[in-house]
Amino acid sequence: MLTLYGRSTRYCDGLSRRSFLTIGGLSFGAAGLGLADILRAEAQAPSLGSSTGLGHKAVINVFLAGGPPHQDMWEIKSEAPAEIRGEFRAIPTSVPGIEICEVFPKLAALMHKSVVVRSVVGCNGRHESSTCMSGWESTEMRTLGGRPSLGSAVAKLQGAVDPSVPPYVGLAERTQHVPWSDSGSAGFLGTSFAPFKPDGPGMQNMKLNELSLERLHNRRQLLSSLDSMRRDVDATGAMQGMDAFGQRAFDVLTSSKLMDALDISKEDPRVVARYGDGKPYRYQYDGAPTCNDHLLIARRLVEAGARCVSLSYGRWDSHGQNFDLVRDHGSKLDQCLSALIEDLDQRGILDDVTVITWGEFGRTPKINNAAGRDHWTQVSCAHLAGGGLRTGQAIGATNRMGEYATERPVDMKELMATLYHQLGINTATTTIPDPTGRPQYLVEAAPVRELI
Repeated sequence: MLTLYGRSTRYCDGLSRRSFLTIGGLSFGAAGLGLADILRAEAQAPSLGSSTGLGHKAVINVFLAGGPPHQDMWEIKSEAPAEIRGEFRAIPTSVPGIEICEVFPKLAALMHKSVVVRSVVGCNGRHESSTCMSGWESTEMRTLGGRPSLGSAVAKLQGAVDPSVPPYVGLAERTQHVPWSDSGSAGFLGTSFAPFKPDGPGMQNMKLNELSLERLHNRRQLLSSLDSMRRDVDATGAMQGMDAFGQRAFDVLTSSKLMDALDISKEDPRVVARYGDGKPYRYQYDGAPTCNDHLLIARRLVEAGARCVSLSYGRWDSHGQNFDLVRDHGSKLDQCLSALIEDLDQRGILDDVTVITWGEFGRTPKINNAAGRDHWTQVSCAHLAGGGLRTGQAIGATNRMGEYATERPVDMKELMATLYHQLGINTATTTIPDPTGRPQYLVEAAPVRELI
């Protein structure tokens, strides 16, 4: 295990600064794939420039695992019967005529910089992140590895902005119900394009035991000597070709740019306080904690050069105590998501970063005997901000009971196509070959016309 010793700083999830600097715990996907292998794969993808303030376009994908209650967030059913309406009241926003749930006062004040979609359709009944990460169900093309997620496709198509910063990062904490912590699969693209996970178990071939910074270069010299011995017997010259990627792998592992992005102790304490820490963690059970500072880390990562950062925030599977859960999770989300929008805006990069917050499906109109709402696939919701989108609007609506979309149904694939569009990728013309050589479209839908 390659451990870089330094000052210990605690994160919201209990990980310390030292944990983030334990390089052997950095992983790309489930396979023990070496970083040099990943960099070789990324070298095949073109790097596209940008003249924006950030220097590139990026997406922060906030997955509300478990299925957030659409009628208790962005479209309060004030006129519905009590068994449907629930406990929340609607509050006005900065956009006249648009009201949202009372637990989101900070986001209400930023409605002019945001969009709520009240009529999301195309959900399935599975508790998994695949539709929010790729636009496809996990069963699609399973025999070939599955459909690639947005971040994996972008890593393949656009490559790295900075050679020392992975283009795709997954911050999702591992959950007992594993699909809720899926940061997105590389699918048929292979693990070379899987998300970089700062707390993962992989990269076995890059591990070095109990190594300090002072001894790192001595160990590197030893490894160089061993490599030179291997080159003597390498008649093909393949080892010589691998050296550049080995160098880049070493640079990524010791890059201050990547490590600084993950280290919020380097952030202005006033900014950290604005995001909050999301504690105490409540209603977590088998899901993700409400790690507010993951949204701050996401902002730091896109500034460092990441093109896509995905994370799982909270456990929204509210079969019981729905209203207590929404008060807890909702108020924490209100703090960190509003802080992220304001933070990006103040830094002059809000138009470069599209932030989407959504879940796998909605919840039943009728409240059950446990004061909860059950699974409801007919309609869900989403919140978007940044990216130069046409903000200050609410798209779509459901009927009086919140049962189904009555105005402008928006398919999840349309939202995914919108994210690709914001990254400069045309889903109508762009394809990626699958392992059989057949070209595959990223998502079979057009962007949401009201947003772009």
